[in-house]
Parts: sequence; structure tokens; C-alpha cells
Amino acid sequence: MLGFGTAGSLLAAGLIVWSVFTYNLLIKYKNLMKEAWSGIDVQLKRRADLIPNLVEAVKGYKQFERNTLEEVTALRAKTISAEGPQDKSGPENAISRSLKSIFAVVEAYPELKASQSFLDLHKNLVEIEDNLQMARRYYNGTVRDYNILSQTFPSSMIAGSFHFDKAEFFEIELATERQVTEVKI
Repeated sequence: MLGFGTAGSLLAAGLIVWSVFTYNLLIKYKNLMKEAWSGIDVQLKRRADLIPNLVEAVKGYKQFERNTLEEVTALRAKTISAEGPQDKSGPENAISRSLKSIFAVVEAYPELKASQSFLDLHKNLVEIEDNLQMARRYYNGTVRDYNILSQTFPSSMIAGSFHFDKAEFFEIELATERQVTEVKI
């Protein structure tokens, strides 16, 4: 039969083992989030690199809205300097809205819409945004898992003690998503 001292020692050892295991699990999820964010960052950089070519392709059309092109160029500069999900979310969504407006205006220019260089750029943008959507889903999944671990009892005690703060999801509009048309009857 175990004495109180032995049982207490086993309990203390068990708590230490559990604490180390929980701490290491939090580190694992934090590193998975960093890795997942790098996947998003790569796709955002690819999209940012595509913007000057897109602007050049449509700039030749004199009636094309100059303000939209200047806005998307300025937003691109802002997103390049932003770091992390919270800082990038706003400017990236603004870029998506600007790109959507460019594609909406392009509809009025059949010769631009038929241009091979514009078609190639559009195809590349669709591919990038598909990859961005997959990377965002992976990132948000790792954030969910990390937040569940860091916010549920009893692992929240370890997370709080070592300042494992809540992570934010990354939400972004995609320029290639179509607006749902409203049907009135």
C-alpha cells in the first residue's frame, strides 16, 4: 500500500509531466501557426508581384479609371510593409476590392478582356487566390486548434502562465469571388 508521501510524490511527478507535455503541445501549435502563416504570406507576395503587371496591362486603355489603378498600386505598397495577420488583413481586403473593381470595369472593354496578356494575368490571379484560400484554411485550422488548447481547462493554466495568447484568424476577401446576384421577383 502506498503511503501519503509516495502518493503525493506520484501526483507531483504526474503534474510535472502533464505540464511539460502541455507546454510542448502549445509550442507545437504555435510553430504550426507560424508555418501556416508563411504559406499565406507566400501567396500574398505572389499576388502583390502580379499587381504591377495587371496595372500595366490595363493602363493603356485611356478611358480606364486611373484612380483605381493608383489606389491598387498604393495598397500594394502598404501590404508589402505590413506584418502578421492583423496588420495584413485590412490592406489585403482593400486590394481585393480594388481588383474586383478593375475586373468589373474590364467587362466594358472587350478588346482588353480578349487580350492574351490580360487573360494570362487573370488566370495567374485565379490560381494564386485558390492557393491563398487553401493556405488560409490551413492557417485558420491551426489557429483553431491552438486556441482550443490554450483556452480550455486545464491546459489554459499552462498557457496563461507562459503567455500563450489567443491567436487571431485571418479573413480575407478574394478578388476572384463573385458577388451573389440578388434576384427580385
